[in-house]
Amino acid sequence: MAVIPFLFLVFMLSFSHGIAQETELSHVPTKTSNLQTYIVHVIQPEGKVFAQTEDLESWHKSFLPSMTASSDEQTRLLYSYKTVISGFSARLTQEEVKAMEQMDGFVAAHPERVFRRKTTHTPNFLGLNQQAGIWKDSNFGKGVIIGVLDGGVFPSHPSFSGAGIPPPPAKWKGRCDFNVSECNNKLIGAQSFNLAAMALKGAKAEPPTDEDGHGTHTASTAGGAFVQNAEALGNAKGTAVGMAPFAHLAIYKVCFGEPCPESDILAALEAAVHDGVDVISISLGEDPVPFFQDSTAIGSFAAMQKGIFVSCSAGNSGPFNGTLSNEAPWILTVGASTLDRRIVASAKLGNGLVFDGESLFQPKDFPSTLLPLVYAGVNGKAESAFCAEGSLKNISVKGKVVVCERGGGIGRIDKGVEVKNAGGAAMILLNAETDGFSTSADAHVLPAAHVTHAAGLKIKAYINSTATPTATILFKGTVIGDSTSPAVASFSSRGPSQASPGILKPDIIGPGVNVLAAWPFPLDNNIKSTSTFNIISGTSMSCPHLSGIAALLKSSHPYWSPAAIKSAMMTSADLLNLQGKRIFDETLQTADILATGAGHVNPSKATDPGLIYDIQPDDYIPYLCGLGYNDTGVSILAHRPIKCSKVSSIPEGELNYPSFSVKLGPSQTFTRTVTNVGAPYSTYSVKIYAPLGAYVTVKPSTLYFTEVNQKASYSVTFSRTSGGKAGGFTQGFITWASTKHVVRSPVSVLFQ
Repeated sequence: MAVIPFLFLVFMLSFSHGIAQETELSHVPTKTSNLQTYIVHVIQPEGKVFAQTEDLESWHKSFLPSMTASSDEQTRLLYSYKTVISGFSARLTQEEVKAMEQMDGFVAAHPERVFRRKTTHTPNFLGLNQQAGIWKDSNFGKGVIIGVLDGGVFPSHPSFSGAGIPPPPAKWKGRCDFNVSECNNKLIGAQSFNLAAMALKGAKAEPPTDEDGHGTHTASTAGGAFVQNAEALGNAKGTAVGMAPFAHLAIYKVCFGEPCPESDILAALEAAVHDGVDVISISLGEDPVPFFQDSTAIGSFAAMQKGIFVSCSAGNSGPFNGTLSNEAPWILTVGASTLDRRIVASAKLGNGLVFDGESLFQPKDFPSTLLPLVYAGVNGKAESAFCAEGSLKNISVKGKVVVCERGGGIGRIDKGVEVKNAGGAAMILLNAETDGFSTSADAHVLPAAHVTHAAGLKIKAYINSTATPTATILFKGTVIGDSTSPAVASFSSRGPSQASPGILKPDIIGPGVNVLAAWPFPLDNNIKSTSTFNIISGTSMSCPHLSGIAALLKSSHPYWSPAAIKSAMMTSADLLNLQGKRIFDETLQTADILATGAGHVNPSKATDPGLIYDIQPDDYIPYLCGLGYNDTGVSILAHRPIKCSKVSSIPEGELNYPSFSVKLGPSQTFTRTVTNVGAPYSTYSVKIYAPLGAYVTVKPSTLYFTEVNQKASYSVTFSRTSGGKAGGFTQGFITWASTKHVVRSPVSVLFQ
C-alpha cells in the first residue's frame, strides 16, 4: 500500500533526562508549506510527575520552535500522549526535527505512516443461540466495553438502541460527543480524532458521525443490538445482531475518508485505554514494519499491559504470501472467510450455459431474454477491460451485457457505474486467476453477476466462438447452505509474518465475506427507512466478529488475560468446512495455515478450551530482545527503559504462543506452559501430526492436573528428515486431548 511521503514517526529512547529548552529551535527558519506531521517520543524528566494535562502539554511545547505572530500560523502541537507512548505529535519541518535531536529528553525521528481500512446470518453460522451456549453463559457480553477505531457511527440506527441494556460499569471514563438523545447504554462513547487529518488534508473538525458506512458496519458487527426484519435490497432477510449484543460500544473516529493518519490513531488508542474499554477493534492496517515503528503495535502493547484485548484486520492483500498487517503477537490478527449464504445472480449465455455468481442488487423487472454480449476489452486496452472510468466511451455497449475484468485498481461497483454511464444494460464481472472462486454480493448500480475465474474463461471463450454472442442475468435471491464454507477469501492476507517470522500469523479466520450489518443510509434511496443495512466484505468485517467474540469470553471469564482469550479461540478453532473436509482457499483446494492460522473461530468451544497458553506483559520483553531490537526499540514498546544486556533473550519460538512457526535447519527445541482452566482432575495426552519432512517429539507425552489454574510444561523438538528440502514449506499440528477437550496448536515449518 502506498505511504504518504514526508510524514514521520519519532520514538522514545532511554537518553539523559532534563527539560528541553525551546531556545535551541528559536532560530530555525520555518516555511509553513514545508510543515509535516511528526510523532515525537521523549523521555520524561527523572522524578517529574505531571499533575495536570496542561503541565504535560507545556513540557511538550518546550520542544517546539518559537511561534511566529503570523495570523495563519497553525497550532503546531497536535496531541500530547501519556499512556500509549511518551511523547507528542506536531507539525514540524525536517530542519526543526534535526535541531530538536540535540535537545535533552528528545529521542529519535521516524516517518508517520497512514493507515487504510480493510473492508444477519453469522450468529447462526457460528453456532450462537439465544437459549443456550456462550451467548447465554456470557449474558450476551453484558458489562463489557468494546472500543471501535474506525470511521465513526450512525447513532440513530436501531442496531445501537440501548433498550434493555444496563448502564456501563463504574470504571467507564469516556464521553459521547453526540447529542444526549443519541447516546445511551449501548452507545456510551463517541469521539473524533482528526487533528492530523485536518493538517494533512485541510479538513475541518467533524463530529464522530459516519459518512461512508464502514464504521457503522464494523461497530454493529461487534456489538449491535437485535434488529428484526433486517435485509439489504430485499436479500439476506432475518434478525441482524452483533456478536456481543448486550455489550457497550465506544466509538473513536479516526478515519475521515482515506487515509487514516497515525497520529489520530494513537490519540484514539490513548483515549480508549484511559476510558476503560475491555476490547479494542481496529479494522485498519498498513504494510509491516518493525514493531517499534508500528504505532498500532506500540499502542496495543500499552493496551495489553492494562488487560485490554486488541483485535485487528489481517489485511486485504491476499492471496499472496507475506502480505499481512498487524503482526504483533499481542494482537489477534484476523483473516477473512466465507459464510454458507450466497446472494445468487447467474450469467446465462446464448449457448445455454449458466454460471452462478453473486449480486446484492436483484431487480425483479430485468428481462430474462438474451441481450447482445460484449467484452469490454475488445479494443485491446487494459483500462477498458477493467471498465475504468471513461474507458468505454468509444466501445459499442449500449443495451448490451458488458463483460468486465476484476481488478486494475477499480472498485467492483465502480466498474458497473462505468458500464451504466456508457449505456450498458448489465455487467458480468470476471474474477482474475488469483481470485479463483471467491465472489462478492455487492450493491451494484445495474443488473450484474460476479462470477468465478473458471466461469470467466468459459464466458470469454464463448464470446470468441461466435459473431453474435448473447447473454442475460438470472436472479435467484438468497441461498443458504453452501457446503464449501467456511473457505478463505481470496483477498485475505497471508503469512508468514514479515516482522516476526517465528510467530505464525494470521492467528485465526472469521466471517468476512458478504456480511450484513448496519448502514447509515438506504441502498435504494428510500429516505423514509430507519433500519438500513448493507452487505460488504473484507478483513474489516472479520475483525469485529472476533472482537465481539472476545467480549463474550471476557464476560464469561473476566479474569482471563488478553493472551488467554486469544489462546482459547485459537486452540479450539475449526479445521473443517460444512462438508467435513479441510477448509478450502479461493482455489477450492485445501488452504494452508499461512491462510487460516489456527483455523475458523468456534465461539462455543472457545468458552471452554480446557487448557490455555498464557503470556504476561513482561514475557514479551525477552522475545523482543531476541528479535535483535536494540534497547531503544524494546523500550519504546515496553513503555519503560529496557537494557537487553540484562535480559535473558529468547528466540521467537520460545514465546508461550498457541502455535509454532519454525525455520528448520538443525534441530530445535522449544518449551510451552499450559494452564488448566477445565476440570480440576484431568489428564491430557499428546498426539502429533508431524509436518512432512520433519520429525517431532514432545516430552512428556501426558500432562496431569489436579486443580484449576494449575500449570504444566512440555518441550517440543523439531528435527529434519530426509524429506525436508531447503526452501520447502510444510505444516502439521500438536494436539493435547482429554476425555472432554481437544487443544490444538498449528505448526508451520520452513526448511532452511
